[in-house]
Amino acid sequence: MTDFDSALRHSYGFDAPSIEVGHALKDGVLHPDRALKIPLRMMNRHGLIAGSTGTGKTRTLQLLAEGLSRAGVPSFISDIKGDVAGMAVPGVANERINERMKSLNRTFEPTACPAEFFSLTGKRGTQLRATVSSFGPVLLGKVLDLTDTQQSVLAMVFQYCDDRKMPLLDFKDLRDVLNYLDAEGKAELKNYGGMSAATVGVLIRKMVELEQQGGGQFFGEPELDINDLMRVDSSGRGIVNILSLADVQDKPRLYSTFLMWLLGQFYYDLPEVGDLDKPKLVFFFDEAHLLFDDASSALVEHIEQVSRLIRSKGIGVSFVTQTPKAVDEDVLAQLGNRVQHAVRAFTPTDAKNLKATASTFPVSEHYDVAKTITSLGIGEALVTVLNPKGIPTEVASCQILPPSSSMGPLDDTQFAAVHSRSQLNSKYATAFDRDSAHEMLKRKLAEAEQEVEVEAPAARAPRRATTRRPEKSMTEKILGSSAARQATRTVVQQVVRGVFGMLKRR
Repeated sequence: MTDFDSALRHSYGFDAPSIEVGHALKDGVLHPDRALKIPLRMMNRHGLIAGSTGTGKTRTLQLLAEGLSRAGVPSFISDIKGDVAGMAVPGVANERINERMKSLNRTFEPTACPAEFFSLTGKRGTQLRATVSSFGPVLLGKVLDLTDTQQSVLAMVFQYCDDRKMPLLDFKDLRDVLNYLDAEGKAELKNYGGMSAATVGVLIRKMVELEQQGGGQFFGEPELDINDLMRVDSSGRGIVNILSLADVQDKPRLYSTFLMWLLGQFYYDLPEVGDLDKPKLVFFFDEAHLLFDDASSALVEHIEQVSRLIRSKGIGVSFVTQTPKAVDEDVLAQLGNRVQHAVRAFTPTDAKNLKATASTFPVSEHYDVAKTITSLGIGEALVTVLNPKGIPTEVASCQILPPSSSMGPLDDTQFAAVHSRSQLNSKYATAFDRDSAHEMLKRKLAEAEQEVEVEAPAARAPRRATTRRPEKSMTEKILGSSAARQATRTVVQQVVRGVFGMLKRR
């Protein structure tokens, strides 16, 4: 059997820049000289932080984000409950923190992180928005959970708008285009394949459903520039971008919408860079089980694809959840860095999940993984990460370091003070609605109505002239007045038909 200390020295004794997670524990004994750490360059290999409620998952997330910030790497955190917001203010020492730091021969140093707050509703941070056009038909189709036929119709509508340079910025634009092409503009789809009224109805109902979850406010301008999430402050520390989701945690479709779009923006817009010395940005999705519980197969497929390929763009993704089973299996296979907090097995289902969790760790000579997971205390975890060569390290029980920033939510006064220093709020606070499909169609229909009003009186003019004749000629008497009236009606019908035919072809 390999000596425990030698195994740790071999696995974690690298000199590469890294983020310290904590210190090894074995048989209740702390090894303060054996730090467990994650190489900075491996943070783009993705990670998982798991454990039962109250075991310290969010604090581990906070610790890693702090380490990234000090290394000049920005992060993006989805804050479901609001308790990550405390990163923006210095922490406060207590008896437990002082005792833990003393055992490591260290002193607690309260430190705040540079932070930006964002919101999908604008209630607790800078309003985030995206345009319908930037989603594109494929991604928006996944968000709306469309069938293949409905997806193809949506793609056709996007192509129609692209060909006519009609921007689709918000749902108002998309709804107006759908209604127009289902009525006055139906003939304009002759070269695109056409669409049924039933499909249009389904698309609009799907849009209404998303709007009821707040999606209507999310779609529009100004659109988020992803470069604003990859900033450092004046001292070179990475900005911690915190997305507050406390006010929309009961609206999973809206959360899923934003997640899919944001990951897609980084995936499609950033260049390939391979393995960097440190990532450009690391995502932390807290309470990830809420995302996967309501996720469509399309969303899971998208996340799996992005997780597999986005690391070469210099982006890391870490999921924080109660059990690894809550994360889709194909996504879980992409997560190289594991921090597993305690799992409480009180039911047969819990016991089954525990066995599945233990099986995801490398075989250890020094720990009974399944037994250790159930006996971990608050702030303790089993750790295995990828070393600088990409090889999984020895599994080790770890006493997690306490974060330097505040471990709790901000009150309204604290939040207002931090948010008032935002450099981005003024850029995104005020929505604007530039000329787009809605305005273009409105002008188009108004012009058509005006043409009808001009042409129709001219068509009725012969009838008025007939009534003003002082006397009918002999020819008119022979032909009869009914024929003259019929000729007049024919002229009017032809003019009106011509005008509406033009409307259908425009």
